[in-house]
Amino acid sequence: MKPLRVLVLTHEDLVPPDTLEGREAKEVELWRKEYDVAAGLRELGHEVQILGVAHDLTPIRQHVEGFRPDLVFHLLMEFQDVAVYQAHVASYLELLRVAYAGCNPRGLLLARDKALSKKILRYHRIPAPDFAVFPVGRAIRVPRRLGYPRIVKSIDEEASLGIAQASVVHDEERLRERVAFVHRRLACDAIAEQYILGRELTIGVLGNERLETFPVWEMVFEKLPEGSEPIATARAKWNLAYQRRVGVQTGPALELQAGLAEQIAHLAKRTYRALGLTGYARIDLRLAEDGRAYVIEANPNPDLRRDEDFAMSAAAAGLDYPSLLQRILNLGLRHRPPWKAAD
Repeated sequence: MKPLRVLVLTHEDLVPPDTLEGREAKEVELWRKEYDVAAGLRELGHEVQILGVAHDLTPIRQHVEGFRPDLVFHLLMEFQDVAVYQAHVASYLELLRVAYAGCNPRGLLLARDKALSKKILRYHRIPAPDFAVFPVGRAIRVPRRLGYPRIVKSIDEEASLGIAQASVVHDEERLRERVAFVHRRLACDAIAEQYILGRELTIGVLGNERLETFPVWEMVFEKLPEGSEPIATARAKWNLAYQRRVGVQTGPALELQAGLAEQIAHLAKRTYRALGLTGYARIDLRLAEDGRAYVIEANPNPDLRRDEDFAMSAAAAGLDYPSLLQRILNLGLRHRPPWKAAD
């Protein structure tokens, strides 16, 4: 394997140190993904530079011209504090004519918009919850025939931002309250999806044209208080004390009906292709009590920490962490954006 020059692109507040020595666990959690990726790339023998940016594209161009990377590992989740601008940074990398690891700009934009992506999925007859959108800055007009329960979310934020137990609503009054909360707290449109009571599943997908899926993964709540819903809230994902209190565990989905794992893998690949994704992604699903799987959303460029679901499910498929990173690098090098096709 030829060593590569890799520029790891991340937010300026998340540039990790060279070592974890002397760092407290709470501090490490902030930039653990960035540290793990950089350390894993160095473990593979690659030359790594880490660049933190926030509001200015100029440093990216300067590092591309000065360091001359073989590939940029795109770990930015937002730019100028705007989530959807993640895709525009990928577009800028294409304009610089540099290869990058991660999803292409169009796939990022389509997947990030929860309403638009569901329209595309439903067009392709991929089972997804129905929904209603409530634009920020407008009066909250609730459709007369809107069924309940619903789960209210930001239309484009990731990492369960703004999702809590109160996000699941059972009547119009609570719906209005939660939509207003999203408008006020997150300053973006709200989407109210049909709430699917059932199991919280994910599945990792890797590839550009030829796709590979990892084992179906599940989030379970061993000590969830009575009246609480089994959903991936922000606390369930990121609050270690809350995870211990309610017994949040993730691992291989057990006791699936015969053939269901294969059906979910097929749904994930159809979703990936329908949204035009490349590189790697995690597809989130709900398994209803009647055994039907619904695609909730696609997450291109998901969390790549060594101990997160995507990497752990890859390991369960026989792909260790450094090998997973190398596969993602190879996919970035093989991806053919428009500028390559024009050459």
